[in-house]
Amino acid sequence: MSSKTETTEAQLTSGRALNDEARELFDRGALNLDAGHDDEALCCLREAAELAPGHAQLRSLLGVAIARTLRDFEESRALCESAAKQEFFNPDLYLNLSTIYLEFGRKSEALRYLRRGQMIDPGHTLIRHTIAELGRRRMPIVPFLPRRHLVNRALGSARNLVMSSFIAR
Repeated sequence: MSSKTETTEAQLTSGRALNDEARELFDRGALNLDAGHDDEALCCLREAAELAPGHAQLRSLLGVAIARTLRDFEESRALCESAAKQEFFNPDLYLNLSTIYLEFGRKSEALRYLRRGQMIDPGHTLIRHTIAELGRRRMPIVPFLPRRHLVNRALGSARNLVMSSFIAR
């Protein structure tokens, strides 16, 4: 979804600095994650995290790798949230946190973290692109009921089924 290779030198060394070996593992893990080689990324990032457990960006990417490979929402969310709390000024960490929520189909929470990242850096290309990719929500079928009301959810699901079968033709 996003390219972690855009991170700046200052962001990579914020928190606790990485030694050469940890830096190499971090870079290799980030490249593997971007290329879709999630298993290799997980191995590299786990090794790097053992060398530098206090590095926020490393923990955040490790969380994304865990979400994609092991499908462990709680562990991946905890890693990314702790990283975002440590470096609350880093929009990339909110992007990673939103990636985890999207990975598990939780679009509204993902959008909330994307907006937090956008508040920090309104020009962040990847965040703007991800928000645009998610699109806007349609109006609820029954507008006087809350969006999460059972009637709106059931009718919305039916609308999506009809629309998807209509588009597939």
